[in-house]
Amino acid sequence: MKIAFQMDPIGAVDINADSSFRLAEEAQARGHELFFYGPDHLAYQEGRITARGRDMSVQRVVGDPAVLGPEREVDLADFDVVWLRQDPPFDMHYITSTHLLDRLQGQALVVNDPFWVRNYPEKLLVLDFPDLTPPTTVARDLVTIKAFKAKHGDVILKPLYGNGGAGVFRLDANDRNLTSLHELFTGFSREPLIVQKFLPDVRNGDKRIILVDGEPVGAINRIPAEGETRSNMHVGGRPEKIGLSARDLEICAAIGPLLKEKGQVFVGIDVIGDYLTEINVTSPTGIQELERFNGVNVAEKIWQAIEAKL
Repeated sequence: MKIAFQMDPIGAVDINADSSFRLAEEAQARGHELFFYGPDHLAYQEGRITARGRDMSVQRVVGDPAVLGPEREVDLADFDVVWLRQDPPFDMHYITSTHLLDRLQGQALVVNDPFWVRNYPEKLLVLDFPDLTPPTTVARDLVTIKAFKAKHGDVILKPLYGNGGAGVFRLDANDRNLTSLHELFTGFSREPLIVQKFLPDVRNGDKRIILVDGEPVGAINRIPAEGETRSNMHVGGRPEKIGLSARDLEICAAIGPLLKEKGQVFVGIDVIGDYLTEINVTSPTGIQELERFNGVNVAEKIWQAIEAKL
């Protein structure tokens, strides 16, 4: 098959951690042809969805993860699969790329389905499952946010469309910084904030569970660094091996059918204690860590699910 990857610069990836690299590596091992382009080079041209990029072969060499051919323009309708894999922020640039990729419907399989990526951003899709999530408020209005904090005391405040743990603050019952943080966020962004009741179980880790076509294939636990509330690996969280609990399986059973129905082939959900906190569909990570811990070829499972759709 011909596979196109829309992603951030391939030369900067960590070959031992990056999930897009692992997906490309597995595709190459299965005999598929690879093409790389950045989201800035996606275009609509008189009815065609095109991209300027390079043919690619990947290699597990630190600092040199890919061999790229000369730049050329392609019609993405000529590809079998297009991967939507650039990292957030989930801004208008990201949203526009999903609108353009939507136009490939019936011509190429876009993974994850861009229509539902656009309509199911990570911190909003969980609102469909209030019985599985901690108490949550999405608001820009300071009065509303203050009322939520007064009710729950210890809360987590974060930008609604952020990623990688950036801009995440814990405000305990004695904190006096809410108004200042609200001024900071609203001073540079028109987006709402999301506030959730703090879950003390985060000290035991924030579990990332990988689902393939709606089915759980395993999990890794991310332990916050000393003195940190955030457990994201981007900010020093330590991954460790962990199994799936009965509650984890209950959560996956509740959300899995919807993910499968909406074409979300590769999804990473975040679970703290007994609570679902995020459903990551834009550019989830965790494949390589899970493969090392469990010895399961997750990338193979993802490609098997994709190939079955073609």
